[in-house]
Amino acid sequence: MDQHAHFFYALELPEEAKAEIQSRIEHLKKEFPFQSWVHPKDLHITLAFLGNAPNEKIEAANERVEAAIKLQTSFELIVDRLDIFGRNDAPRVFWAGLKDSHKLTEVRQDVFAACLAAGFQLEKRPFSPHITIARKWLGEAPFSKAALGAVSPFKKDPISFQARRVVLYKTHLGKSPKYEPIEQFPLAPNE
Repeated sequence: MDQHAHFFYALELPEEAKAEIQSRIEHLKKEFPFQSWVHPKDLHITLAFLGNAPNEKIEAANERVEAAIKLQTSFELIVDRLDIFGRNDAPRVFWAGLKDSHKLTEVRQDVFAACLAAGFQLEKRPFSPHITIARKWLGEAPFSKAALGAVSPFKKDPISFQARRVVLYKTHLGKSPKYEPIEQFPLAPNE
């Protein structure tokens, strides 16, 4: 097993949503000098970060996740804003935010509980659903959080999409795209 591989469960974004987000943020790359911009294929919503783990433990988590979400149905999500994590003048993460969704919170709780039951120790910070689009501010001038509302390509025209699948991803550092889907867990169609 690759000792440097990290695994995480995430809600997969449909290809159309990834393409739409990418096309809308392209102009921001010139205005906002971040060290790295996320490859469009790597856009996702993290549900539980597992870190490195042996195959047996991953398999146990997969079984529990599959059982935990088998009654969950697909649901709509809406990307409606930009925001940051980290210092206001030098953020470490630039992200697209989602309108509050009870269904997203439910699916995340199911996945999180399944991972805990499989023996994983998970991050205890409150769930803050987001789609990371860039990392590590490199600008010479301080970042201006106040400018986000004015430049947000989602504020007046949000993107909506159907969340249809939870995916176990494996991270390949130094590659782009760097997240490889390992297992997929479809949500039931929403009739």
